[in-house]
Amino acid sequence: MTDKKRIAIYPGSFDPVTNGHVDIAQRATNIFDQVIVAVSHNPNKDYLFTDEERLMMTREAFRDNGKISVINFSGLVANLAREKNAVAIVRGLRAVSDFEAEFQLALMNRKMNRDVETVFLMTSFRYVYLSSSIIKDAAQHHGKYEDLVPPIVIKMLKQKYQTQD
Repeated sequence: MTDKKRIAIYPGSFDPVTNGHVDIAQRATNIFDQVIVAVSHNPNKDYLFTDEERLMMTREAFRDNGKISVINFSGLVANLAREKNAVAIVRGLRAVSDFEAEFQLALMNRKMNRDVETVFLMTSFRYVYLSSSIIKDAAQHHGKYEDLVPPIVIKMLKQKYQTQD
């Protein structure tokens, strides 16, 4: 038996972080000793929030969970997993439609880093339809979304879209 920490990487753009993301990361702490939430930077992607804003919101969302740390990164998740000595990459699945793309990524990550497994966690039923894109759309058009995101995200979305209660 080894006393090596079982570390998992939970990568994503988190633009913005939602309660669905929070749920997956917190449930992953039941399986792993430490979960590193990795806020990605992809120069080919357009974000509503800056890298710094996404990192700040995500850190705030997890500040009360000592088993979760939040970092920013760019590059390949398989390389990050190697650098952090992670044993797994955690991915959330909402529906069957998510599976094909996630399966391809898992296979490629496995090819690049044979020491890391991909672990899929099914989303909680109450978040099955939830995505960052849906949240941004709801916020932009003054819809109801407040129960689907951490409080910091509500504040930041209201600032972005300059809406008040």
